[in-house]
Amino acid sequence: MQNIKNNTEYSCLVNYILNNKEFQKIKNIEHHGVTRYDHSLRVSYYSYKISKILKLDYKQVATGGLLHDFFLSDEDRNRKDRFLSTFNHPKRAVLKASEQFDITEKEKDIIRTHMFPINLSVPKYAESWVVSIVDKIVGIYEFSRKFGYKLVYATNVMMIFLLNSIK
Repeated sequence: MQNIKNNTEYSCLVNYILNNKEFQKIKNIEHHGVTRYDHSLRVSYYSYKISKILKLDYKQVATGGLLHDFFLSDEDRNRKDRFLSTFNHPKRAVLKASEQFDITEKEKDIIRTHMFPINLSVPKYAESWVVSIVDKIVGIYEFSRKFGYKLVYATNVMMIFLLNSIK
């Protein structure tokens, strides 16, 4: 995270969002074992870096990537509400981002379609595809860090079971 904060160009593009009081509230919401704030910052930054390399609109990617999960939710939601949020949070994030910031149609598309293919909203722009793909990679990274030891343990138990059953 230190690289992100040390990148002056990136910081200049997104500081108005990072310093917004409403956006700051997502620092208190857990997401993949980190905060929704940290997750969004990571998705935004890596999408920004990739978009620069690909000569895409990295400014809108930085903004859309940062706002892709910008919605507020209670921590004590039940499993059903958490599950439903998987499908409806992009729309909620577009509404919340539009309330707080003057976002473009491309930024709205980045936010709305970041859950493709789970949601059937297909990205219209290359920038939307970048954020969608980076979001999946960052989510898997964060999820595996949170549950990695459990996954390793389960894998080892399965391997021992398979080896014993072969004998």
